[in-house]
Formats: sequence, C-alpha cells, structure tokens
Amino acid sequence: MVELLTNELFEKVKAGLPADAEIAEIRFEGSEIVIYTKSRDFFGGDNTAIRELVGQLKKRIHLRPHVSILSPTEEAEKAIAAVVPEEAGIKELVFQPEFGIVNIEAEKPGLVIGKGGETLREIRATAFWAPVVKRAPVIPSDVIKTLRELIYKEASFRKDWLDKVGRRIHSGWKATEWVTLTALGAFREVGRSCVLIRTPESRILMDCGVKPGTNEYPMLNLPEAEITKLDAVILSHAHMDHAGMIPFLYEMGCEAPLYCTTPTRDLMVMMTLDFLDIAQREGRPAPYTSKGIKEAVKHCITLDMEQVTDIAPDIRLTLLNDGHILGGALIHLHIGEGFHNLLYTGDLKFDRTALFDPASTNFSRAETIITESTYGLHEDIQPRRFEAEGDLIDIVAKTVKRGGKVLLPSFAVERSQDIQVILANAGIDVPVYLDGMVWDVSAITTAYPEFLGRDLQRAVLQQNKNPFTSPVFKRIGSQEERKKVFESDEPCVIIATSGMLIGGPSVWWLRHLAEDKRNTLVFVGYQAEGTLGRKVAKGWKEVPIEEGGRTKGLPINMEVTTVEGLSGHSDYKQLLNFISKSRTRPELIIVNHGDPVKCVEFARAVHRIFKVEAIAPKLLETIRLR
Repeated sequence: MVELLTNELFEKVKAGLPADAEIAEIRFEGSEIVIYTKSRDFFGGDNTAIRELVGQLKKRIHLRPHVSILSPTEEAEKAIAAVVPEEAGIKELVFQPEFGIVNIEAEKPGLVIGKGGETLREIRATAFWAPVVKRAPVIPSDVIKTLRELIYKEASFRKDWLDKVGRRIHSGWKATEWVTLTALGAFREVGRSCVLIRTPESRILMDCGVKPGTNEYPMLNLPEAEITKLDAVILSHAHMDHAGMIPFLYEMGCEAPLYCTTPTRDLMVMMTLDFLDIAQREGRPAPYTSKGIKEAVKHCITLDMEQVTDIAPDIRLTLLNDGHILGGALIHLHIGEGFHNLLYTGDLKFDRTALFDPASTNFSRAETIITESTYGLHEDIQPRRFEAEGDLIDIVAKTVKRGGKVLLPSFAVERSQDIQVILANAGIDVPVYLDGMVWDVSAITTAYPEFLGRDLQRAVLQQNKNPFTSPVFKRIGSQEERKKVFESDEPCVIIATSGMLIGGPSVWWLRHLAEDKRNTLVFVGYQAEGTLGRKVAKGWKEVPIEEGGRTKGLPINMEVTTVEGLSGHSDYKQLLNFISKSRTRPELIIVNHGDPVKCVEFARAVHRIFKVEAIAPKLLETIRLR
C-alpha cells in the first residue's frame, strides 16, 4: 500500500515535468520531495515547472543535480567565488555529493542569497551544485562546528533514513476517529515535561525532560509509550526539564524524527553534554551516554518558525515563537483533515523582552490548549519589564560607585543573554565577565539572529549593532582567570552559572565575594526550595559551604537583592492574556508545568474567566481530546 501511494505521487511529479528534464531519481526527504536531474540545463535554468508542481501538489519540492552532473569541487569553489561578493565573508564550503548540496557558511548570508535569490540561481547555473546557505556565528562556536560536521558526515545514513520517514508520512490513513493525551511528566509538577499524543494511526511524543536535582524521569514504561513505535518526537525548547531525556530515547532505539528548530538542536546538545559531564564529575550514573546525543542529532529534522510540515500520515506540525528562549517554540498540531487542533505551549513568555517578541498567537484554531502554569496563582504578578531592567542597572551602578563587584548567578540559556543585552543597551562601562556556559550559549545566539525579537534583529542585521560583541563582555575560561579578576581592585559584573547556586562557577564566586560589603549578589531568577540560592535569598547571614570535603559556615556580608520581572515565563496576567488572544475559543484547556496548587488553581481561574472546560490532570492520566 505504501509503495503504491508513493509510486502514484512520484508519477504525478514526473507528469508535471518537461520531457527534457532527464529525471534520474525522485526521493523523499522527510515530508518533502526531492527530484534529481541529469540535465544541467534543466537544473540551472528556469524552474517554472517546479513552482507549478508545488502549487498543484501542495508539497515542498526541491530540484537537485544528480551526482553525474556535479562539477568537480575545485571548479565549483571557483564558480562560487566568482559570483559571491567578497564582503559576504564565506568561512567554509562543505560539499555533500549524496544530496548534490554545497553548504556555504558565511558571515553575511544575505549577500550569498542575493536580491530575490539572484545569486543563488547564478551559483546553481555555474557551479552545478544546490547551494544551502548557513550563517557563521560571529563568536566562534565549537558546538555549532561539531554539529555541522556530524550532519555532513552522516549524509549517507540521513539520505536513506529521510526517504524512509517520507514513505511513512505519505502512507495514507483511513480515518481519524479519536485523539488522546497521556500525561508522562510535568503534570502537577515542574520538571520532566513529557506528553504523548495518540490517534488510531500515530504516536507523537512532545518533550522529554529531566527533573533537575532528582532521579525522576518521564513515565516511559507504559505500553502506549513504547519508544520504538513512536512516529515523531517534538522538542519545544532546550531547557533540561524539557530536553534532558531526549538522548535516552535514541540510545534506547528510537528511530522517529526529532523535530525542533536549529538553535534548539544546538542548545540541546550543549546542555545534555554538560549534564553528562556533571554526572561524571559527581560520580552519579547518567541515564544515557554521548551515543544517545549523537543518535538524536542524526535523527533530527530542523524547522523554521511557522513552517508547516507533515510529521505523520494524519498530523501536521507548525512551530511558533514562544518568547521564552532562543529557538523555543509553541507546538501546534493539526490532526486529521480538520478533525482536531492542539496547541502545546511548553514554556511561554507573552511579553516583549530584551531578546524576544511575545509568544505568537498566529494559529487559526486550537480546540485544545496545553498551557504551563509556573506562575499560575492570582498573586503571581511580576513588575513591569522596564522597571525590572531599571532596577538592575541601578544596582550595578551603585555597586560600581562603591568599588564593588556584582555577582549575577544566572541560567546559561536565555537569562544570561537577556542580561547581556540589558547591560549593553545601558552603556555599562565596566568589564562584564561571563563564566561557565554563558559564553558558549551567546556564541550560538550570534548564529541565529533571525530567532531574536524584531528590534534586536534590526540592530544586528541592519544597523551592525550586535550587543553580544560589545567589548565590555569578556570570557573567563580558567581558574587562573577567575583568581585574576577576584584579586583585581577593578569594579566589574560577573554573570556565572548556575542560577540557583547549586554548582558551577557561581558558587566559587560566592565563596570569594561574600564577605566584602562592597560587593552585591543579584538574583535574577527563581530560587527553588532547598537550594543554596534560596537560603541566601531568604536573608541567611551565614550559609553552609563545602570546602576540601568539609562543610563550613560562610558569612554573607555582601549586599543581597533580587530583581523580579526578568523571568522567561509568563506571569498570571500574561498567561490569561495569551489564552484570550486565541482567534477561536478553545474547547478544553489542560494545565501543566506548575506546582500542584498552581496547576489546580489556574485551571479553576481559566474555567471561571473563559467559561470553558479546564483541567489539571495528574501523572499517568489519559484524556480523550475528541
């Protein structure tokens, strides 16, 4: 049946092409169709026939050169150099003959593309390779370099695997009679987010995270959640409570595509590698190895925001900006032929920040919304954003004036970059040191300015004002560099991980700065109960610190303050505003990702305000959505 449907589709493609197209092969690449031609004239010429096919079949179709007509790489390099202006800053060319693709990594991709794609067309017509343009990070990133090399290396595997995925997607289905949701993690709790969606035809897993500080993982031992029978895994964003167990799926034999944005993929790899490194240093067993991370990357299909793609015979996926972290996305599923529409928020911020625009409401229908409730109580109202940013700048200025150092324990992803932009825009003129993974995350951020808010995009791409390359930001990469900064009398700001003082360089800085009254500790994120950060934030004047295998008391003489309002999560009002902005009123709202009381109370508030059914399921509950 699958082969028959595939052949019928490919015959329609062939019928829509001119006789002299010299088609050598037609294959799937996931949901997309790729045509390989042996005609240089057809490949480099007018693509009107391809555009007409796209309109007729409503499929994304790519034309590629067959290996028999590829020009030698040396000739292709010369042709590309002759066409692309030098100021584009080409850093690397990587040829993938398996796909007929040349990957062009450049500092200014727009100059490689050209006005209306003119330069790309010229590359095709003269180099006889299909160009794929990628942005080179302004700050070199080992993570991006390693990932791109891995993808290139696995070209042969991915070509066959993507064709297999496409055949499954285009295999057809009889009817969509029901849709269910099973709560596998982050229901009436924060951490280990994991949601299973099932239809008679498909099984889709959304997120698969860890519960930081515990050995609690998603409930994947249910028969309906069998890893090897999943049709797709979708990752909303790269925070560990959503992404931390993704490699486990692939180490255990999952062959389903992993759908996410490109920055989410890159950040997920960095975060999970760090997770393994910490486990090894602390002598704790980890649920997977680096093999699982590599397998996840091999099976990853990255998508742009608002790109619509089929991921199963009866399910279509769209990712939308969540306003939360770089590459983070709301997940919209269109199930059946209009049978049901579901929106899963993951984490969302429905307010403009220094980094991002508010979470998108650009979805036409969502009969079911699964929403987070991190700040789900009526009293969970954050200060206005401009007030929070002003408070942070004032604290820094006062500390600098008295000759002190400012310690900002921060989450590596999103919060640290948010603070960088705030400080850069304020014109801070003292050194700002980045310790831990902060520098690496910022490097990744520079490779994907199109995922930033419109104002920041404009500053980076049009005005050549990139806050992340400001000379005030300096990397700390060793213990010797830390000591040098500490021993200096120069006032400065230090952004260091972890944000809750539960490990990482922030604890070293606390130990060395805490006794000096000139210094200030500024909390800019949530401090969980039981963490060292929570104790300090509560006002403890002495806290226990491990040193040389012993625990001793550390006097806290430095000023300690908290800046509210910089959270990457929506507060109570913002959550309600997001729901109210939906174009059509949902029929069911499911509340997760919050403390038990917050999940239940927010569900009650939603029911009372919007007069729709709202529930806060418990772990392992299965709900029929339709």
